[in-house]
Amino acid sequence: MVSHSFEIEKYDILVYLVSFAILCKEMSLLKQDLYGKCPYVTAQKVLQGKWTILIMHYLSQGPLRFNELLRMLPDMTHATLSKQLKQMEQNGMVIRKEYPQVPPKVEYSLSDIGMEFMPVLDSLELWGGKYIAYLKGEDL
Repeated sequence: MVSHSFEIEKYDILVYLVSFAILCKEMSLLKQDLYGKCPYVTAQKVLQGKWTILIMHYLSQGPLRFNELLRMLPDMTHATLSKQLKQMEQNGMVIRKEYPQVPPKVEYSLSDIGMEFMPVLDSLELWGGKYIAYLKGEDL
């Protein structure tokens, strides 16, 4: 009798896992279908990198070279910053400018559409300050 009950539980778990996998696939397809159509899904995809907002904050102050950015983000590896900047460049948020000189010089800056994000950065800064006060138990 115990083995029969165990078989039913295994079946229930299998059904659950398959249902969950189908749901995840549907959500993934839904997200892809809404990219470029829904402003929230589009913004989430463009800003999906862990460091995107912080990089945009630093670049909002003016163009920076790769190693300057890397020094500002000490917890980030060279490879991670490189990958993040490439993704931001592909999304049109960042401009990569190469100077033909020796040694090579490359600067990163916000694109026009990246600069359009400035009011959002300002709002995030205000909200972040309020949330920090909330965490400390201070009155808003």
